[in-house]
Amino acid sequence: MKKNLNKNSLTRYSRQIILKNIGTIGQKKILNSKVLIVGVGGLGCPVADLLARSGIGKIGIIDYDKISLSNIHRQTLYTTKDVNKFKVDVVKKILNSINKEVEIKIYNKKANNKNLNNIINKYDIIVDGSDNFKTKFLLNKFSLKLKKILIVGAISKFDGHVFSFDFNSRKTPCLKCFYQSEPSDDMLNCESEGILGSTANIIGAIQANEVLKKILNIGKDLKSNILILDLLNLNFKKVLFKKRKNCICSNS
Repeated sequence: MKKNLNKNSLTRYSRQIILKNIGTIGQKKILNSKVLIVGVGGLGCPVADLLARSGIGKIGIIDYDKISLSNIHRQTLYTTKDVNKFKVDVVKKILNSINKEVEIKIYNKKANNKNLNNIINKYDIIVDGSDNFKTKFLLNKFSLKLKKILIVGAISKFDGHVFSFDFNSRKTPCLKCFYQSEPSDDMLNCESEGILGSTANIIGAIQANEVLKKILNIGKDLKSNILILDLLNLNFKKVLFKKRKNCICSNS
């Protein structure tokens, strides 16, 4: 059943609706979208927060971790009193307090080969907030199979990467076209490599922005590009990469 704008919605989203690229038609698209966030850590927290505030109709969240004290400096939906609680439980409570109009579905489990197909199939857009390449490649695999839009983020130290894949198009390369082989998770390990909290939140905000642009079909996207951000030196660049002939996406 499609959601419509009511008086409360018109007030809540008024600053978005007034934008020429959005309007009431665009806001209805947002209200009727379904987005899955995999991992609610440094990336997933700002994504979930911003998308709930924007009025996404349904947000799914996969995570099996509990909150630790070391998470608090960058994972903005949690406070000290939440330590040792399951992330998905806290996130659902917080998002419901931000916007009761958004349906929140939580999955307190590890994303894997056995459950991702059924979960991803229920959503329009998949957002990767994971901290390991095994999960990122699994999301790539199932998003490609089910022809979903996948927004990938990666962070380390002062640096961030963002990818956007629309697997409805046969011309779109996939994550494996860029990496070719699975990199070591050491480059994403916040415990050993470190991460500035603001870096995580900036990259997460960009991912949320890409989600909304995809829903609204506005602006330029990152199709066939990786966005690389060096926030220490304020260097930003897009790097083009091509679809590989022997990649899994070539036969999709």
